[in-house]
Formats: sequence, structure tokens, C-alpha cells
Amino acid sequence: MVKKSMNTLDLIELKDFLDLKVTEFNTSNFIADDPISIVHQFTKKEDIEIVGFLVATIAWGNRRSIITSAKKLVNIMGNDPHEYILNYQTEKLAEISFVHRTFNTTDLDFFFRSLQNIYKKEGMEQAFTPHPSVFGTTGRIIQFRKRFLETPHEARSEKHLSNPEKGSAAKRIQMYLRWMIRKDANNVDFGIWKSIPASELSIPLDVHTANISRKLGLITRTQTDGKALEELMGHLRSFDPVDPAKYDYALFGLGAIEKF
Repeated sequence: MVKKSMNTLDLIELKDFLDLKVTEFNTSNFIADDPISIVHQFTKKEDIEIVGFLVATIAWGNRRSIITSAKKLVNIMGNDPHEYILNYQTEKLAEISFVHRTFNTTDLDFFFRSLQNIYKKEGMEQAFTPHPSVFGTTGRIIQFRKRFLETPHEARSEKHLSNPEKGSAAKRIQMYLRWMIRKDANNVDFGIWKSIPASELSIPLDVHTANISRKLGLITRTQTDGKALEELMGHLRSFDPVDPAKYDYALFGLGAIEKF
């Protein structure tokens, strides 16, 4: 049964419980079976950014299938992602065959070309500019999405870049931003972007973390959308205003590992 409200003592106890679970699950052991393991193969900033973005984009389905597809992406880019993107031409499409769920070779071509456009003009970190009225990474995703879609593309490809302006919680790209921004003492998240504070981060809300949050009384909204994410982050920011996204490990671990 979901609680409709919690008193101060409930919140303090819940914070202590979640802090304990963060300590338990935010460890290097998390890496091996997670798609982030593919990103950890790289050390160059631009390589981490590119592989991280592409892996996050295809991060739906079970983790094993995501990792298999992520390895194919790395092979396509010749294990040198930044160099490959800078020199990419659509003519190379004939050499590429890639499908992960509904993300196909046509989508990949567009993503390669848009990434090239971004790197030739600024860079991924710089492309996530603040929104004039929407706080944090949700606003930055809106701005980035407009920037990314400047490159000519088929309409079908737009569905692979979630749109918070249409109510999406933007789970996959929020996860990507956690990887890039959050400085992790246990070296799970990379923390290579210094211009965006971790305090702006939101967690990558999916059905599983949302259900756990409802069981804990952190979400009352039935839909798993942007408004539910905003409700949840109100609590998580009160628990830790500097590093609220760390609680993703607690919620994920409770759901996926402990079957809470």
C-alpha cells in the first residue's frame, strides 16, 4: 500500500535506509553486469562521451542484450569512437548493419552525423546548455534535443531521443548525464563533465524504480512520466541536495536485485 504522505520521522528513517542501500549497491561490483561496463573500456574524454551516449540510447531491454549490441557499436567504430565520428561519411552506411529493437542502421547514421556536427562545433558537454525556465538536466535535455535534431534526419529517428516537453521522464538520457556528471568515489559514474553540478541531476526513472518509489511513498502519481520524476526528485533533493542522483543505485538495487 502506497503512503499518501509521510511525516518528518518517516522521511528521516527512509533517508537513512536509502543511504544504506546506496552504500551497498554503488560499488565497482555494479559495473560488470551493466551496460556502463562498455563505456569503462575507454579513457579518452570524447570516447567516453560518444560510447556513453550511444549505449544509453539503446539501453532498453535486458542488460545482456544491451551489452551485446553495445559491443557491436564499438566494433563498428573500430574501437576509436571520436576519430570515427570526426571522419564519418554516410557512404559508410553500406558497411554497417545494426539493429537493436527499433533502433536501426538509418537511426545510427543520423546519430553519427549529428554527433559529428556537435564535435566539429562545440562538444557534447557544451551542447547541454541550461534552459531559461526548466531546472536542471531536464531543461538541458530539452536544449540538447533541439541542438541534436538540427542535423537532417528521418522523422522516425526522433523517437530515440526522449522529449521532456511532451512529458517524458527521459530515462536513458538522464542516465547518460548521471554517468558524465556525477563524481563517483567508487568509479562507477565518470564525473568527467565539470561545468554541470551533480545537484542538477535527476535519476533515470523507469517502471522498476518508479514502482519501488511508490512502495516507499516517494511517488503518488500513477504514471511513470516527467511529473512523477519531478515529485520523486523533490524528496531525493531534500535527502541530499548535492548528490541526489546517487539514490538511483538504492532504488535500482532494491527492485532489480532484492526484488523489494
